[in-house]
Amino acid sequence: MQITQNFGNAGNIIQAYDQGVVVINDVTFRSSLIILPDSLHEQWKPQNLEELTESHLEFIVAPPAAPELVILGTGPRFRFPAAYVQKFFLQRGIGFESMDTPAACRTYNILMAEGRNVACALLIR
Repeated sequence: MQITQNFGNAGNIIQAYDQGVVVINDVTFRSSLIILPDSLHEQWKPQNLEELTESHLEFIVAPPAAPELVILGTGPRFRFPAAYVQKFFLQRGIGFESMDTPAACRTYNILMAEGRNVACALLIR
């Protein structure tokens, strides 16, 4: 499903998603990744919510681009992450939202287009 129109000279734009696939700037990704307006981190290790650990979260907030907000896409349906996930971001003063992947993609695009320092961590499988 295509979700965006062109944002002009904006950064990494999520153009489409489907079960197990995300398209960013005309490139198709089939495994979990972290998207920031100015960088992509392919092959982020956790493939599902059960594999997510604090070390995976540390990777999201590592300098130089510690985001003001992190959006976690949990897959085709919303699932609550473990309590430690929200606590991790709260302790660092970073906003956190968890939602299904389609909603995470749309929300990331809107916030990125507004110039917000947002990270979108998508669990693809």
